[in-house]
Amino acid sequence: MRLIAKCGPIGVDMGDDIVKVVQLENNGKGMSLIAGDSEERPADVKPGSGDWQRWAIEAVKKLTANGRFHGRDVIATMPASEVFIDHIKMPGTSNTTKGFSEPTNINDDKLAEVVFPKIKQKLPFESDGAMIKYITAEQDSVLVIATEREKINRHLAIYEQANLQVKSIGVWPIALTNSYTRFFGRRKADIGAIVMLLDIEPNRTNVVICRHENLLFARSIPVGTKQLESDEMAARLVLELTACKRQFSSMQKNAHIERLIFLSGQAGDRDICATIAKQLEMPAQTGDCLAAVKTAAPCRLGIDRRGCQVNWATAFGLSLS
Repeated sequence: MRLIAKCGPIGVDMGDDIVKVVQLENNGKGMSLIAGDSEERPADVKPGSGDWQRWAIEAVKKLTANGRFHGRDVIATMPASEVFIDHIKMPGTSNTTKGFSEPTNINDDKLAEVVFPKIKQKLPFESDGAMIKYITAEQDSVLVIATEREKINRHLAIYEQANLQVKSIGVWPIALTNSYTRFFGRRKADIGAIVMLLDIEPNRTNVVICRHENLLFARSIPVGTKQLESDEMAARLVLELTACKRQFSSMQKNAHIERLIFLSGQAGDRDICATIAKQLEMPAQTGDCLAAVKTAAPCRLGIDRRGCQVNWATAFGLSLS
């Protein structure tokens, strides 16, 4: 029987420093990379400014108009700097089966009604203009992911001007979890294992703790590869990651993080990654999304896989959605 390949949406990882677009294809036997490309933000363009929005429109137009991509459907994410994340303990939102606590399907409106008052005063913007996503986790925890409606509209305008159809605005923690489960968490033993994912970008480190596809914790730290050239900043990142572990342990009693996974691929400095793992006293591995997929058509790829210094984990996770 001939297998029919299915193209995923174009994943657009819109960061403060770089925009990355990628599209994956599932042929029934595995994932293939159809096309991908990226463009760095000019140094004289301030993130979030009008100039940045105009640059983003032209960059997305150029990156997706070269004929390598199939269709115009997009799942995009916003810069981590524009997304607020908090964790709330909410008794009655999870149950315990299979030896660990799993999310319970509860009415989203009811969840919002109970959780919103607890995070309203924490939001760094006016709550009336907030767009909020609630994700139930294990042991009665709820992840709250929020951004401003005005910023959502600004991003939607970018894709409209680029003649693309937005299927949804995704969130980076779910995209990173998608990449991990699809490419690096495929063993039977991985189903119940809790792992910490690190996605080190030029000016940020995005942290996810998950049990396979169950997202348990997320945080973005404003320290990235550009700052990690300093020993002082590297030490600060380790302290921040230690605080993440401590906060997670306070929310998820008796939950043990088994290993650390760097999803930065070839873009991550191996010495820095080894230092972080050693100071956190955790076994670690590197997850390279580019090495985890086949190439559907090398002549149409648009990505130089040799020594690639671009981190594709979030973009891959969006195209997997």
